[in-house]
Amino acid sequence: MRIGAKYLPLIMIMCYLFSADIIVAQTPVELGTVNWLRSYDEAVAQSKQHNKPIFILFQEVPGCATCRNYGQNVMSNPLLVDAIENEFVPLAIYNNKGGADKKILDLFGEPTWNNPVVRIINSSGNDLTSRIAGNYSVAGVVEGMQSALTSSDRQVPQYLEILASEQSQESQTLYYSMYCFWSGEAAFGDTHGVLETQPGWMDGREVVKIVYDPTQVAQDELDQIADKNACKSIKHKDDYRIDKDPQYYLKQSAYASIPLSPLQRTRINSTIKNGGNPDQYLSPSQLLYLKQIKTDQSSPQLYDTQLDQAWKQMLALLR
Repeated sequence: MRIGAKYLPLIMIMCYLFSADIIVAQTPVELGTVNWLRSYDEAVAQSKQHNKPIFILFQEVPGCATCRNYGQNVMSNPLLVDAIENEFVPLAIYNNKGGADKKILDLFGEPTWNNPVVRIINSSGNDLTSRIAGNYSVAGVVEGMQSALTSSDRQVPQYLEILASEQSQESQTLYYSMYCFWSGEAAFGDTHGVLETQPGWMDGREVVKIVYDPTQVAQDELDQIADKNACKSIKHKDDYRIDKDPQYYLKQSAYASIPLSPLQRTRINSTIKNGGNPDQYLSPSQLLYLKQIKTDQSSPQLYDTQLDQAWKQMLALLR
């Protein structure tokens, strides 16, 4: 079969790309969406240069179902990824490969062909927190990150604290009737232990729904806030329905165009109403996007869209 002359340039380019090994394969699902370094020496150099801990993921690639789930469900969490990439130097070591990977496995005494393990170290190779193994959850990783940052005398950013709170395994719900449910959201939204607020309706009355972690804040404390704001505790009924304008103060601001987690929405809405600075609750990528949208009035509303989906939209729009 003869090839037309018009196709020869394209074929020559493709041959060059393959021969030069410069076609980049899709990031393995086991690694999630983090931009990983693959050289230990480079990670150490960056750690020294930027004074950041090194976040090492020892991972099987290609891996088992546990490894794939870890990449999809943990190492793809938007806020977790932002924290790994900005507060640490991310390094991926394959535990089922030889060469340079095997040397690092041996250096840290890590087994081959193993489920995911995370170690956070300083530039000298010393652990800053306990080895994270057997806990394949966002909560397990965030706890280790907080501990490592504290151990290295670095501040734990607010957005990472928010992510940690959102991993709570214990939550309870209260409903308070109030003259204005938007004011109710703002009154409770900046309370430590409150995980989410919603304005809604029940029996024709305006109510504010409070989801909270009872290990962090007691109901008595929330009742006291309710008393100060002329709220009345009521029992849950099946006719509760959320209002069309949750986080009203947030919705009227530029922050409505940013992808936000439920607790970020709650904190920012309350902070806007109370005259504070909402930027403290944003991650580096969110802050970068906020700077962009302040000069672009056509940015879509993303705050009330599911975080993973909204984050992809943000990255596509980020210049």
